[in-house]
Amino acid sequence: MPEQQPPAVSVIMPVLNEERHLRTSVRHILEQEYAGELEVVIALGPSADRTDEIAAELVREDPRVHTVPNPTGRTPAALNAAIKASRHPIVVRVDGHGMLSPDYIATAVRLLEETGAQNVGGIMHAEGENDWERAVAAAMTSKIGVGNAAFHTGGAAGPAETVYLGVFRREVLEQQGGYNEEFIRAQDWELNFRIREAGGLIWFSPELKVSYRPRPSVRALAKQYKNYGRWRHVVARYHQGSINLRYLAAPTAVVAIAAGVVVGAAVTPWGLVVPAGYLAAITAGSLPAGKGLPLAARAQIPVALVTMHMSWGFGFLTSPRSLARKVIASRRPAVKQ
Repeated sequence: MPEQQPPAVSVIMPVLNEERHLRTSVRHILEQEYAGELEVVIALGPSADRTDEIAAELVREDPRVHTVPNPTGRTPAALNAAIKASRHPIVVRVDGHGMLSPDYIATAVRLLEETGAQNVGGIMHAEGENDWERAVAAAMTSKIGVGNAAFHTGGAAGPAETVYLGVFRREVLEQQGGYNEEFIRAQDWELNFRIREAGGLIWFSPELKVSYRPRPSVRALAKQYKNYGRWRHVVARYHQGSINLRYLAAPTAVVAIAAGVVVGAAVTPWGLVVPAGYLAAITAGSLPAGKGLPLAARAQIPVALVTMHMSWGFGFLTSPRSLARKVIASRRPAVKQ
């Protein structure tokens, strides 16, 4: 009896200003150790670099690669456009700076079958190409940097609230109407929430690993984490009860440090104990995180940690209620089978 052919897979990629990593990211997809049919659909935002040119080259070089326009440049709109243009029963999300491990798709398809899940995902394995990026990668994969988030630091396989990127059954994406385009960030969490609310299973497995290239500068990292914090507060207002102590750590630190600086400058030097204690803890915590890295990279880990914590906390504290109200007004109820 002939062996059954694995299901065909569509890989969807939202890209914007990804000239540095796009070609390598697509190569990691096309070279997957997977016996089934494969296509790649790249949703092109209005990039200011050579992203469109590189994408056009990839289309000419391999008939499995296609592009669709995403004039808004927004990630959820890109994802929906790519889903609509794709055609296979398994849909794999990959970002333009993500590098799939060689057996990622084969493993994900197996896990979908074994677990009965609607979406499976794994570890966001940050890796840098220079000393600053290596420092950020160390911060992003340490508990002092991101707490106990399994998709950053690893953990046991099992049901999860959300996962990094995701490998979906197309039927569930169509059933739920795709991503909510009002969620400029945290759109993965919102979609996975609807899938779970409809009775579906989201499954995390450390077998799945995507190498991730961190932001190349302090400014870019600060913008990224400010947006993370801003949108995490939107999620908290959208779904009351989704906040835990891990999410409150950074905003609490921002408030405590700001108060300590003000008290230290205006009232008593004892107020500076709080910011000094925070910096001491960050410095001490960066030592195990930087194990095995060059000295230049290890020296920058505290900078990366402070940038991540303070930007996330500031974004959370300054997230406007009007943004949450707009998102709540666009709420899509979970669609049950």
